[in-house]
Amino acid sequence: MKLEPFYLIVDSAAWVERLVPLGVKLLQLRIKDMEERRLREEIRAAKAICAAHDCTLVINDHWRLAIEEGCGWVHLGQEDLATADRAAIHAAGLKLGLSTHDEAELATALAASPDYLALGPIFPTILKKMKWAPQGLDRITEWKRRVAPLPLVAIGGLTPERLPGIFENGADTAAVVTDILLHPDPEARTREWIEATAPWR
Repeated sequence: MKLEPFYLIVDSAAWVERLVPLGVKLLQLRIKDMEERRLREEIRAAKAICAAHDCTLVINDHWRLAIEEGCGWVHLGQEDLATADRAAIHAAGLKLGLSTHDEAELATALAASPDYLALGPIFPTILKKMKWAPQGLDRITEWKRRVAPLPLVAIGGLTPERLPGIFENGADTAAVVTDILLHPDPEARTREWIEATAPWR
């Protein structure tokens, strides 16, 4: 399976509506704290927008709602993986992405038969407080050797200027959050990312 090289992560359907029409083809909806009714509405809105623009929608964490709303992909962190019903996820036909940060997490993730794996943070990031030091480019090479043929997603501190390094070291996809969402012109920055990832598309 080949993943789109540009993987945008946003925290609301409003962002989906703003940025997906620009040409985003792989997007994760990552909403952490929201009551279920509103969360379901956000998922439905994001799903409709992504469907209209031929964009793959990945739901972060909320695998039950992803199944109920007929979504095709879910991404889980290690804590969520520990409590998720993997049989139900598999039975629903959901594609599964998993986060990894160290050797133990990689082993746990591979045992869960995912469809892709993410490694991070590659560089220092302001998205959230991390207990892991930046992984660096060499770790991408090592991880790709161990997870191939699964697609490997790099995340954490990425910018368009850093893309050649991560792709040349084995990443298949670059995930981005703050470089776009905190940019003064998110639309223009999204277009930059789409153009910058074109050589690997």
